[in-house]
Amino acid sequence: MSTDGTTERPPLEATVDLAAIAHNVEVVARRAGAAVMAVVKADGYGHGATQVGRAALAAGATDLGVATVAEALALRADGITAPVVAWLHTPSTDFVPAVEAGVELAVSSTRQLDRVIAAGARAGRTAVLSVKIDTGLARNGVGPQEWPDLRDALAKAVADESIVLRAAMCHLARGDEPEHPLNDVQAARLDECVRELDHLGVPPQVVHISNSAAALARPDLSRDLVRAGIAVYGTSPLPDGCGLIPAMTLSAEVSMVKKVAAGQGVSYGHTWTAPHDTTLALLPAGYADGVPRLLSNQLRVQINGRSYPGVGRVCMDQMVVDLGVDTDVAEGDRAVLFGSGTDGGTTAKEWAATIGTIDYEIVSGIRGRAQRTYVNSSGPGGPQVPA
Repeated sequence: MSTDGTTERPPLEATVDLAAIAHNVEVVARRAGAAVMAVVKADGYGHGATQVGRAALAAGATDLGVATVAEALALRADGITAPVVAWLHTPSTDFVPAVEAGVELAVSSTRQLDRVIAAGARAGRTAVLSVKIDTGLARNGVGPQEWPDLRDALAKAVADESIVLRAAMCHLARGDEPEHPLNDVQAARLDECVRELDHLGVPPQVVHISNSAAALARPDLSRDLVRAGIAVYGTSPLPDGCGLIPAMTLSAEVSMVKKVAAGQGVSYGHTWTAPHDTTLALLPAGYADGVPRLLSNQLRVQINGRSYPGVGRVCMDQMVVDLGVDTDVAEGDRAVLFGSGTDGGTTAKEWAATIGTIDYEIVSGIRGRAQRTYVNSSGPGGPQVPA
């Protein structure tokens, strides 16, 4: 609390609306017609893995997905007991703590399977596994050449009661192009591998293919479960938005307001020069906090409901906004850098489009001095839910 009894807010704040997370999970489940795994890797795409995970599970998600064992163990340490699967491992990954914590491990090779079985023996516990099959992405996952060996090794391990085979999965290379024929090819390849496992008497309990885009646009690919990543956070990989609500709002306190004369260059290199006498606002947000330097002279922010352009180079710690000649903006006011866009403001997706990247990179890159706070806007006064 401040000295006048008001609640202090951090100078740079990433506010995460957990009601939006819940809404997005429900949208994905409805459109996919399947259970939802909420992917919370990379600290929940920058939103906070544990907080997002709890909100997603409360909204009906059945599983959480992460990349690494360390991410899975962090969720367990925070008290999350729901199924958690980790799918990206290196030769130095220690599987013993994961097996002990009941983390589901997706293996992509016979070498990984052998190491997980050994970890289960050391832990005195049967490991729960997924098998990740490379059906066309050529990233992690077992490839066609090694698949027969891994398939037979999985069958033997199940027969030996060394593992429980819970799931078979693959990852789409063109999922954000829903009608691309490769999506159907990849699904058919995974289905064939599942049939082979079934023929050996070890059918997986769960099969999943779809990422966010496929979950939203291709319910025919849903199988038992869909893995929703960016959609959980409210950004649609499809043009129509799908009724999702962006969950993160990035805002900054106006740290200084100052007048400058016409002809004054602003920030490093003077890449912007005041065309007339004007007023500038300084915001404590820079590229060390996740505001891309490439947005210099290209972004807009909202202050007191009005839109203002960012001018000059984005610096490591700060950026400058042109308020114009007549302004009521004062030091201590709040600038919204991006948010839900429902009030006409900027979104993370617009930042990404401006600099030729994807919104995944924008939201997961918010860091540094940006402090997270959590709200739940589901009550009166919450944001309008898109139709």
